[in-house]
Amino acid sequence: MSNITQKGSDEAEFAKPLYTPIKRRSFFMYAGATAGATALLLSGCDDDDDNVTTPSGTVNLGSGDVGVLNYAYALEQLEAAFYAKVIETPYSGITNDERTALTAIARHEAIHRDFFKAALTKAAATQIIPGLNPDFSKVNFNDRNSVLTTARTFEDLGVAAYNGAGSLIKTNDYLLIAGKIVSVEARHAAYIRDLITPGSFSGSDVVNAQGLDQALSVAQVLAAAQPFIKETLNGNDVGK
Repeated sequence: MSNITQKGSDEAEFAKPLYTPIKRRSFFMYAGATAGATALLLSGCDDDDDNVTTPSGTVNLGSGDVGVLNYAYALEQLEAAFYAKVIETPYSGITNDERTALTAIARHEAIHRDFFKAALTKAAATQIIPGLNPDFSKVNFNDRNSVLTTARTFEDLGVAAYNGAGSLIKTNDYLLIAGKIVSVEARHAAYIRDLITPGSFSGSDVVNAQGLDQALSVAQVLAAAQPFIKETLNGNDVGK
């Protein structure tokens, strides 16, 4: 569990809408960025480079590495928005330990979202997908089971998405970052699963008998994520 403590006004950065990036100060504070591949992503981060939300419609994720980055960016937008809402309106009976851990997860997801926005800004500024509009109408944010079940869905889906997309990435720096992020997503997934049912952190529905996590295709992931996003995501050319 994370030992990160609240930092005054910086804390509020993680309760903003899904299309709002973290301030540069908070970004560096929580990202713990280093040289190499991470520097490539950070080089494009800009406080004033806000995505603009658009009316619901079809969003084409693009092709090649740009498509993969947009794919990851879309999923991280969804997770960041979800956890920001969880922290903004904690469910009934939430414990201090749960609040601390979920706040840490919210920070991670917001940082992941901004990592991919920075990478896209650096590599293909004109091809970044817009800020997406989440649809959490089926989630009861006051109910622990509803929140944690949805969180498990998102975390398991995120891990499977990164596992499945790894073979589509052509740029080594992006592959390195994806490997680092999926390991964090797996920690989230294990924690959430254990909150729901103690000891279920590596259930057979996600980890097979060979100790390998599941990998899902872009089409499978988007089909599962689509009910939670108002725009229609087109990932037909991702990685091609």
